[in-house]
Amino acid sequence: MFKDVLSVPGCTPLVLLYVVTRLGEAIVPAVSIWFQGQFLSITQAAIETRTVDKQRLIFIAAGQLACTVAKFSDVKRKLNDIADTYWGQSVIWCTLELVAELVSIFMRLVAQALVLVQILRGQRDGPLLVVLTLASEGLVHAARLPIFRPVRVWLAKNVDADYMRMRGWKEVVAQNMYRKEFVAGNLADHATSEYKKAAERVGDDDAEWKDLEYEIRWPLASIWSVFNQPLLQLPQFVFILRAAQFPMSIPLSLASLSLVQDAAREFAWSFRVIVNRTWSIESRLTAVKRMYEVVEIANEIPDGKVPFPEEASEIRHGVALEFRNVSFKYPGTDRYALRNISFSIRPGQLCVIVGANGSGKSTILKLVSRLYDPNEGEILLGGHDIRTIKLHDLRQAMSVLFQDYTIFPLSIRDNIAMGDPATSQDDERVLLAAKLAGADTVVDKLPDGYNTYLKPAVCVEYSGAAEGQTTFTEAAGVKASDSTELSGGQMQRLAVARTFMRSVVQEDSKVGLLLFDEPSAALDPAAEHDLFERLRELRGNKTMVFSSHRFGNLTRHADLIMYMDDSGIRESGTHDALLKADGEYARLWRLQAEAFI
Repeated sequence: MFKDVLSVPGCTPLVLLYVVTRLGEAIVPAVSIWFQGQFLSITQAAIETRTVDKQRLIFIAAGQLACTVAKFSDVKRKLNDIADTYWGQSVIWCTLELVAELVSIFMRLVAQALVLVQILRGQRDGPLLVVLTLASEGLVHAARLPIFRPVRVWLAKNVDADYMRMRGWKEVVAQNMYRKEFVAGNLADHATSEYKKAAERVGDDDAEWKDLEYEIRWPLASIWSVFNQPLLQLPQFVFILRAAQFPMSIPLSLASLSLVQDAAREFAWSFRVIVNRTWSIESRLTAVKRMYEVVEIANEIPDGKVPFPEEASEIRHGVALEFRNVSFKYPGTDRYALRNISFSIRPGQLCVIVGANGSGKSTILKLVSRLYDPNEGEILLGGHDIRTIKLHDLRQAMSVLFQDYTIFPLSIRDNIAMGDPATSQDDERVLLAAKLAGADTVVDKLPDGYNTYLKPAVCVEYSGAAEGQTTFTEAAGVKASDSTELSGGQMQRLAVARTFMRSVVQEDSKVGLLLFDEPSAALDPAAEHDLFERLRELRGNKTMVFSSHRFGNLTRHADLIMYMDDSGIRESGTHDALLKADGEYARLWRLQAEAFI
């Protein structure tokens, strides 16, 4: 990782400057102790000789003032670092910062210890004051460690739209549940671009609640606060006793006390920071390891080399699709989902695949979009074996709506717009796609309209205290979840709108093949009829393939119907031809028709 960072053009001098700065900060406390030791030496000489080296005193005072200014700036940075460690930072930067800080702190401790031992070697009560001060300061800081902190009831609500969008895209990329539509929709470049734009607007105000929870809790347990001040006063008690015993040593003892207390506070603070930072070492290193492992993951679906289409005008009139003796088994199973399937769909035809659940209808659409490759046989698109076509071009040439569609953790507008990343900023097209899918009436009833998040990646976070959670959230006037509940049919309309955004809204669309997997499964009969009518009217010359277990208005207008059962095609033809054949399709058609007679 360090090698990769230093290989970035112009990064090496910045990293070296950062390292030198952090090491310089580590030395400042030790230098400050050294100046205080020099002051002790002047004080002792003044007591013994009744004279003061003014030039040396001025030098020490100036040096001490410079160290004080440097330490003040460093303390401010340290206080901010406790809460800001991972704000808006990448895995690499967080790890570099963690390593630099640990090295800096260890160097600071060693330097302070060496200087302090040298200074207090000949001082009366020096070691005793060190032990007492370290014990008192260390105990106070120990009380702030996680094992001693009580739980504080807290609630936090995200209100930044860009942060929600950024986290939403991060979840889309990370979660397997979105992978199928993410891959089939060619959303990789779009997701990266949208994430970067949102992250730039968020800037350094990015954080996760799990990183902030440490500081949201109460800062000190009540049981320790009882002993806090008495412990801190122990060094003063020793100083008073020694002053009464040796009055002439009061000035020297006072200077020693101040020196020891300052050094002890620095020691205690440094140890606390080390403990806090070491809690995250394992997670940081694991994150770096995973980041490099991701780069090495090979794509299970190899990319092709043939551009598609060869001429842009070809795809506007639909595209031919052909299966030749295709067989397929899902990974990890022995049963064939498809067995020796062959069919041909001409450009611009409407094909409806019908059959019972599990007959292989959805598998055909997954193979066409190359979510999987067949175990046997060939799949041709526009006369080309799809395994030879560039993956980006292949998926750009089709629009897919899967049966188990997902609603992404983004706003409704972003959910629809991602149907066509190239025009995702065109609000008019988003509104038109929603209208065509019948989703506009659903969105208009929502308080936030198209800015509504149905599954927000971040919303309200609150403490894990068992008592008072419900009362607390209600008293704060904030719901425990910002999720908006919609019916299955309403959600499906949004998914259809996303498909319309890419396939039928654009006149110059590069999509030539439309794939719909049970697009009306959650719709009522009236909405289903309306959807099919719109699809037939708006598809133009595009090739369209439907899978459905319903027999109805759509099959009447199909150019080709394929009835599937037990992983194979049992019957095929037009609606009228299949009724005349009086086979299984005709029997199931009559069964469904009887329900409405």
